[in-house]
Amino acid sequence: MNVAIITFPGSNCDQDCHRSVDVAGGSPSYVWHRETSLSGADAVVVPGGFAHGDYLRPGAIARFSPIMDSVVDFARGGGLVVGICNGFQVLCEAGLLPGALLRNESLRFQSHDCTMRVERADTVYTSEYREGQVIRMPLSHADGNYYADPETLAELEDGGRVVFRYCDASGAVSELANPNGSLNNIAGIVNARGNVLGMMPHPDRAFDPALGSVDGLPLFTSLVGALARAEVA
Repeated sequence: MNVAIITFPGSNCDQDCHRSVDVAGGSPSYVWHRETSLSGADAVVVPGGFAHGDYLRPGAIARFSPIMDSVVDFARGGGLVVGICNGFQVLCEAGLLPGALLRNESLRFQSHDCTMRVERADTVYTSEYREGQVIRMPLSHADGNYYADPETLAELEDGGRVVFRYCDASGAVSELANPNGSLNNIAGIVNARGNVLGMMPHPDRAFDPALGSVDGLPLFTSLVGALARAEVA
């Protein structure tokens, strides 16, 4: 259950992701962005931060880092890939997920806890959650406003590819519960195959009671569990 944590210049959540995978029972290792091999990884996590300083736009330069060719090939071959915050932006830039993350509707950097509703509990990343469960974890971004054209948005909704949706503490989806203006309150999506997940909130900052929430840990235990089952099979 080897999990590669991709590290770019400017990544600042790689250690959080490393620790989260470790606590969940996986074997994490750092892979520097200039590497060209994933070194036998069973899964990949692209962490949050400000890869390459977010110059041009978030993820635009990171997408061309040497390691990303291997990440794209790995994902297209069915490998499990998670992008968190800046990692979500990188995966969209790399074409592994549809849509784009635009500047927050407030035009301000947002950094606070948020609540989300688990829309699907049958993915490899959410099997330890319950459908409809309301979870809490931090978000920290200036460009987290998810946008897709109407056709793509319909495909995501009709295909059940929205995995997390911003909501209030009761689970109600509303404009007031939307921290950044994301269409349909989208907080996380998967690709059509279901092996690539992108999300803006940080499960890697919510895996220990000392952090104020453990609601992020089931994402990592779901991932590690899926890898363990695949290994046995």
